[in-house]
Amino acid sequence: MKNVLILGASGGIGAALTAACKARGDVVTGLSRSGDGFDITDDASVAQHLASLSAPFDLIIVATGALEINGAVPEKSIRNVTAQAMLDQFELNAVGPALVLSHAARLLPRDRPSVFAVLSARVGSIGDNKIGGWISYRSAKAAVNQVVRTASIELARTHPQSVCVALHPGTVQTAFTEKYLGRHPSVPASEAAHNLLRVVDGLSAAQTGRFFDWAGKEVAW
Repeated sequence: MKNVLILGASGGIGAALTAACKARGDVVTGLSRSGDGFDITDDASVAQHLASLSAPFDLIIVATGALEINGAVPEKSIRNVTAQAMLDQFELNAVGPALVLSHAARLLPRDRPSVFAVLSARVGSIGDNKIGGWISYRSAKAAVNQVVRTASIELARTHPQSVCVALHPGTVQTAFTEKYLGRHPSVPASEAAHNLLRVVDGLSAAQTGRFFDWAGKEVAW
């Protein structure tokens, strides 16, 4: 049995992760904007909500994120970039997880293994980018990958048994991806949750600071 914290617990993947963890007997704490007023993009909200938790947690998953924000769809070309759309993507998909990670040392145990996982996306891989497009979303996910990598180095100094990773859940059948499901193979949120937990359960401290997909295969930065 693990003490688990899921941020973004009301979303498609977040809710599925919550259900999967509870089904296997974990004690789960969930926070979301709709259910708790947890705004991952706001410093004060993050600090207030995380300070109220009874830490430490054996597993923390940041499952927040969005592909479309305020009606802005992924760009087909660099010519379609707007400042506001890009800033919105960075605020939610990169700044938010960074704010949570700034509290990671207090939230994780020092004397036993733990995992801090941030849901990223394969399109955030610079090395894997072969077709272009989706500039703002790609860039925000590439940024959060760097946040995870940097935080893992710092966290290992005080929490040597910790694992801090970015995870690609695959294309999941949620409202998040509904308009794009025809382009890629997809899985139900419940299946994605079990895949992610299987990867998490197999991680060791030697793998901290890396980027893995739903099958446990490492993704290029």
